Amino acid sequence: MGTSGTLESLESAGIGTGDEVVVPAFGNAEVTEAVVRAGAAPVFADIDPDTYCIDPAAVADVLTSRTAAVIAVHRFGQQADLARLQELGARHGLLVHGAEEPGAAPSGAEQRRAYATYFDGRLRGVVTPTERAPHTYEQYVVRVPGNGRPDRDAFARTLRAKGVACRVPVPVPVYRMPAHRRDLLLPQTERACDETLALPVAGALTRRELQRVVSACNALGGLLQPAF
Repeated sequence: MGTSGTLESLESAGIGTGDEVVVPAFGNAEVTEAVVRAGAAPVFADIDPDTYCIDPAAVADVLTSRTAAVIAVHRFGQQADLARLQELGARHGLLVHGAEEPGAAPSGAEQRRAYATYFDGRLRGVVTPTERAPHTYEQYVVRVPGNGRPDRDAFARTLRAKGVACRVPVPVPVYRMPAHRRDLLLPQTERACDETLALPVAGALTRRELQRVVSACNALGGLLQPAF
């Protein structure tokens, strides 16, 4: 079920004014907007740094007597830990709703996985994705080491100049967007926004295009050192 079904799911469960709904702080704002349209209050939780999905432990930390639901979005083709979230929901009487990321591709996972395998075995100087469960690689998201956003943004600009169509997948946490601003600091979300970069895996890529991505990343990655 995509994020378009989030509002329907909340309304069907009778969730609205006076209720709190825990949502991911990292990613698109559609889920948060659906909670607001239902009349409930969104509460942001931090992410698992490996999957980029909402972290069940972080969810447990923000539960209150008003919490009525938890929304988990499967991010970049990696699955949220619904089993742990459903256990948490069962203990506290919460609705747990899983949603696909907007724009998730309905097909092509096998090809994207092949590209990801190629990158996994050849990329140096960037942190490649961690796969905890079957990953469909809607986006191939690496982390650029160094000092956060300045290094990542410079890295991305140089890749684009070399013909690599990379993109920053999530520029800012949802709680820093004007419509949903909160006085929060969720460390894993902040770090992911500063370090992540999506490399191309969509569509048909030639061997030469794949080699260009690897060559460009490896030439730059060795110049950066992880921040401590």
